[in-house]
Amino acid sequence: MYIGGTGKPGLHHLLWEVVDNSVDEATNGFATQIDVILHKDGRSMTVIDNGRGIPVDNHPTKKIPTLQVILTTLHAGGKFDNSSYVTSGGLHGVGASVVNALSESLIATIKREGATWEQKYERGVPVTKLSKIASGTRGTGTTIFFKPDTDIFETVDFDAAWIADNLEIKTYLNGTLRIVFRNEVDGSRQEFHHEGGIEEFQAHIIHSNKARPVHEVPFLVRQTEMKDGARVEVALQWTEAPKESILSFVNGIPTGDGGTHEQGLKDAIRSSVRAYMDTHDMLPKKLDISADDIREGVFGIINLYMVDPQFQGQTKDKLNNPEIKGVLSGSVRLELEQFLNQHPTTGEAIATRVIQSAKARLASRAAANSVRRKTSISHRLNLPGKLADCSSTDPEESELFIVEGDSAGGSAKQGRDRNTQAILPLRGKVLNAEQATLQKVMDNKELSNVVQALGCGIGDSIDVTKLRYHKVILLMDADSDGHHISTLLLTFLYRYMRPLIDEGYVFIAQPPLFRIDYARETHWALDEMDRERIVSRIKKKNKNAKIEMQRFKGLGEMMPATLRDTTLDPEKRRLLQVSIPEGDRFLTEQVMSELMGKDASARFNFIMNNAETADVLDV
Repeated sequence: MYIGGTGKPGLHHLLWEVVDNSVDEATNGFATQIDVILHKDGRSMTVIDNGRGIPVDNHPTKKIPTLQVILTTLHAGGKFDNSSYVTSGGLHGVGASVVNALSESLIATIKREGATWEQKYERGVPVTKLSKIASGTRGTGTTIFFKPDTDIFETVDFDAAWIADNLEIKTYLNGTLRIVFRNEVDGSRQEFHHEGGIEEFQAHIIHSNKARPVHEVPFLVRQTEMKDGARVEVALQWTEAPKESILSFVNGIPTGDGGTHEQGLKDAIRSSVRAYMDTHDMLPKKLDISADDIREGVFGIINLYMVDPQFQGQTKDKLNNPEIKGVLSGSVRLELEQFLNQHPTTGEAIATRVIQSAKARLASRAAANSVRRKTSISHRLNLPGKLADCSSTDPEESELFIVEGDSAGGSAKQGRDRNTQAILPLRGKVLNAEQATLQKVMDNKELSNVVQALGCGIGDSIDVTKLRYHKVILLMDADSDGHHISTLLLTFLYRYMRPLIDEGYVFIAQPPLFRIDYARETHWALDEMDRERIVSRIKKKNKNAKIEMQRFKGLGEMMPATLRDTTLDPEKRRLLQVSIPEGDRFLTEQVMSELMGKDASARFNFIMNNAETADVLDV
């Protein structure tokens, strides 16, 4: 309930809670530096700040150390006392106790009142008393070491790259804060400090996305006084990117699902740009301008600070305070209108960008409606000729395998369950949809066949309720070419049929690359690593074992019965479901733009950095 799950996001949420407590000290003027350490085991963390240090004196009512109360009792943190924190980003007094309860081991070390204090816990229970371990200590601060509970989490291996990205964002949102990240697993050290704040953050995001701004001067606002002590920072800049990207934060905490503050900002953008265009007679008479047209291409950051944020759920993904929407919208609208009038060149550039967006949207809608009319003439009669459809018309039990090549398609057709499994073979590598318009995508025969087979439309006109198969499975060879084709198809689905991914309908099949026979046993290995693991296990049983091994060059080389038993049969197969975790949506967009976009430099760097771990190519 408090961390959102026991997978990778939930594991890292423990770290975010400890770090956020230290960031709160910095935001409220009590700390300037945080050190974060990933230890050699890759499964334990330490967070150190130079703030005031958690109080160690006895709690006035519970008669035990205040530190122990905070680490073992829900809603006992200092964030409920407005004299301690004006704004805070932690879990309203439950974060520290939740981290403690979900950790095999936690050690709190406090520097305060001229001494160093320490107390140890296991799974939330104190195993030592709070004791003074040193006197004459200079400075103050809090150190928290914790090791997550392996009985609770699906994985306890921390992701260093993910940690570094999140820590750097903290320093963009707190210009006076310095964070040092030490990774003892590989011996690296990274230091983050960004005095430029959200303006520097904005420039970094636009550069990372290879987006070209349409105006040089970004819009920046720092409101120090709003209703009920709230204050806000906003940065906006329009680019040529075909999408909007707004990152929202509350008290320095990312709100992946947005909320009332993000909606208030969107309302302000819509009303101020429309008012500017209307005042300067820039609105075309026969062109309908929508809110999406106005925001297309805009990269925005909003960081709201408020005393009493109310979130949807404990993981703080969405702000629910209704009063902030109108307050923020009105305040930012006035600032943005004034900015546009003071910078007419910027205003004209944004207005031109909006008009281009509206025209492109209407052209895209016309193309999509044309496709929709063609596909809606008949639910069955207008299906691609290569499609071997299933007899069932129930989407919940129907599956579509998109298969690489006619040869593999032939084997799949013979090995499938004709009642529930449909097969659509593709010829060669499909178009890279990241670099193509909707019209060009629909002119591509292979991708057009996919759209027709799925039956739910594409782009703005997509209707998931009309999807003919609730499992869309990419079935490619288990080699580099197959991975490339899967990537191209995923790019297409992500960019033009995203709801299928969001609703959990897209999967990647896991066909074996090797067949391993020993005695009367047959094993199937997904890749070289899986093969080595199986062979090693056999050798432990019998060092002199005679092992026969076959490497499949492609799916078409498999007998239909083999393909059925290893890849098609729901009882035996292995599938990977394609999903985008809430915390990774910005990173996913960035990776997609960099690795599949027109700029080849990002792909070159990726290949060079990962060449040692790449699969050996079949030549």
